[in-house]
Amino acid sequence: MEQVQTGGLRTGSGFLTSTLHVIQEIIGCRVRRDPPNSTERYTRWINQLTPEQLLTQVFTSNGPTVIMPSWFCSRAWFSHVGPFDEGGQGVPEDLLFFYEHLRKGGGVIRVDQSLLLYRHHPQAATHSILETTIWTHRVRFLEERALPRWAAFTIWNAGKQGRRLYRSLTATSKRKVVAFCDVDENKIRKGFYCHEDSEERPKPRIPILHFRAAQPPFVICVKLDLTGGAFEDNLRSLHLQEGQDFLHFS
Repeated sequence: MEQVQTGGLRTGSGFLTSTLHVIQEIIGCRVRRDPPNSTERYTRWINQLTPEQLLTQVFTSNGPTVIMPSWFCSRAWFSHVGPFDEGGQGVPEDLLFFYEHLRKGGGVIRVDQSLLLYRHHPQAATHSILETTIWTHRVRFLEERALPRWAAFTIWNAGKQGRRLYRSLTATSKRKVVAFCDVDENKIRKGFYCHEDSEERPKPRIPILHFRAAQPPFVICVKLDLTGGAFEDNLRSLHLQEGQDFLHFS
């Protein structure tokens, strides 16, 4: 486990009194990392999400939108959601509990104070969880919670991650993918992605478009905070609404 050290809230704070009526929320807080430069992108993400993004960005590889060591909720709600999966090493128990919490209509609240010192060390149990295990849970949750709302969608990223998502989808979800989009002229010039492993004949050929020529909604497979703001600027330029017109799956 990562090591944690908690701070405190002042007695009589507005937060404490406002949560007396909370029934089915997970509440967390902002965090500080030790050492300060460990997992910098993740720490910025977990601390800067808006209240709306606490629910719209639940599909990313970062996992729960409030960090698990800061969680608290009512005992009744915990019992309703169910216990943590104690399947042993390699089980992403916090992610599975978080998904089940959302399935049952739970909300997410973050206290915008840094109340947790989160120490990073290389022997943390989280490193024993295979990325492929987490990927499988994430794809199934995306298909369960988001894709049924859309008759068709575009995958933003014609590269490795976008193609991997496409190949991981069920046949029903694959048929909803109308295009990939990208900024890479070489990928766009190729014109399409052919799913060579498909048993369909003819094999599916999915168009690859420039992002400005593609139609929302988008499932975005581009990592945030990695391009010096270029990707984020491109996305903002389309004036779309997160959760309705696009979701992040990076």
